Amino acid sequence: MSVEFFKGIEDYKSDPAEETVVTIGTFDGIHKGHQEILRKVMDESKRSGRKAILVTFHPHPRVVVAPEHIPLLLTTLEEKGKFIPHFFDGSVLIMKFSDELKNQTAEEFIKTLLVDTLNAKKVIVGYDHAFGKDRSGSIEVLKKFGDLYNYDVEVVAPVMYKEKAVSSSRIRNAIIANDYKEALTMLGHHYAIAGTVERGLGLGRRLGYPTANVSYGMRKLLPAEGVYACWAQIGDEEKDGMMFIGKNHFNPQKRITVEANLFDFDKDIYDQEIIVYPTHFIRENRKFDSTDTLVEQIKKDKIEVLNIINEETENVNEQRAKSSTNL
Repeated sequence: MSVEFFKGIEDYKSDPAEETVVTIGTFDGIHKGHQEILRKVMDESKRSGRKAILVTFHPHPRVVVAPEHIPLLLTTLEEKGKFIPHFFDGSVLIMKFSDELKNQTAEEFIKTLLVDTLNAKKVIVGYDHAFGKDRSGSIEVLKKFGDLYNYDVEVVAPVMYKEKAVSSSRIRNAIIANDYKEALTMLGHHYAIAGTVERGLGLGRRLGYPTANVSYGMRKLLPAEGVYACWAQIGDEEKDGMMFIGKNHFNPQKRITVEANLFDFDKDIYDQEIIVYPTHFIRENRKFDSTDTLVEQIKKDKIEVLNIINEETENVNEQRAKSSTNL
């Protein structure tokens, strides 16, 4: 898919006469509910021939609206840039969420952005969408001004999981509670931790398990401390591995680190971009009496991770074989 990113209205370049179909939201996580909205936008874009526009915000609106209750992010701005193209084809307009934007009335927001800038003829939003000063821009208000400014509104119903709507806050709570499998189910894709590879203490290499230390965003919500099966992207390469999230008790800095030991991989990748995807929780973080006992446990962890990888490979091959049989 072809996605073009713009930072703010002043950066957006388009034919003012071109009609568009627009969705608006924070899209933290780009979870199954978000994916359904984007699917509707893409369907409408193809049906009508109108350009698809996704409007999102940075920083998270609560940084400005409720700084005492800022959520950690499921998806940083960098990670959105990686995931959005999997589900969307069109233009992404990243609006800086500021006091000025916070204080815009619903009509000011609609007139300035949807009408004058984007020439929206169809607006597609989630069932709980609200915008404008004090969230006064309800769906009813959006529809009312649609009659005035000549655009239609479509409201997308929630995607349900275990009789409740999938939401970013629900996924955050699942990750915090270490219900990691539940969180991944609601996300509908692997959980990404993106950053650059930084130098660590070199303990992993000395123990025979070199790790890529990920310099992650400080507003990123990390899964629970412990060991995970994972895979990683470094440039065009993808590698399976195992990873550690948490405080390394042999590290005098005692900070939470994200370290990935990639199998069959031995390249100098310092300062390069990396995305790691923890896929299965293996065990909690523990304190070991010595590096020898730590190495023994890492050996066991690797065996468990390899078993998971082998089992998943067999399942994929089995599904492919069934598909081929049915042709």
